[in-house]
Amino acid sequence: MPTIHEVATITSKGQITLPKPIRQALGVDAGGKVAFDLMDDRIIVTRVIDEPHEDPAIGSFLALLEKDIQSGRHIAALPDSLARSMLAALGKRVDLNEDIEGDVAL
Repeated sequence: MPTIHEVATITSKGQITLPKPIRQALGVDAGGKVAFDLMDDRIIVTRVIDEPHEDPAIGSFLALLEKDIQSGRHIAALPDSLARSMLAALGKRVDLNEDIEGDVAL
């Protein structure tokens, strides 16, 4: 990565705007996330990729769903019409009766 030196001003709220060359070099735009790591007297700024979602409600829901799947409770096949419409949205022909090739983890 090329060496880039840019200066940003800290606002009264403690905020800064990442200069455009820095945003471009990191490949981030509006809504993108960066991480700040303090190492001695230097701050390292890196782009955050696929930060895990830590919403406790979603975590609880996924845990409940996992228990249901493992126990076989509350699990049913998709209605055939729904499965066909989802497959049609893929834009390619799919045979629902075709054998599945390869490993399948449920």
